[in-house]
Amino acid sequence: MKNQPFHKRMGFALQGLSSAFRMESSFRLQCLAALMVLIVLAWNRPAMIWWALLLLNCGMVLAAELFNTALENLIDHIHPALHPCIKTVKDCAAGAVLILSLSAICVFVAFLLENVVC
Repeated sequence: MKNQPFHKRMGFALQGLSSAFRMESSFRLQCLAALMVLIVLAWNRPAMIWWALLLLNCGMVLAAELFNTALENLIDHIHPALHPCIKTVKDCAAGAVLILSLSAICVFVAFLLENVVC
């Protein structure tokens, strides 16, 4: 599967996004949150640095969720039985998503405090 043309690789990526959107409620919720951030940005038209910070945070949360989903699906396929090490791996991946989500919320709150509340 290495060295595929760009359009095929793009197709694989879009299939992955589609699968995650269909199968993962947390990914759908995070997409909705990203859409709401975009709406707030478009409504308030802040400085470009806020666009960059907030969109970067949204992208990192969505990417982390995709990695988490991929890891969970791979692990469940290879070793469907419960195992303490597998639980630790899944919990750490979920923890990474949580940390990025909390970070994104903090940046959004800072944005609101500087641009909306004042």
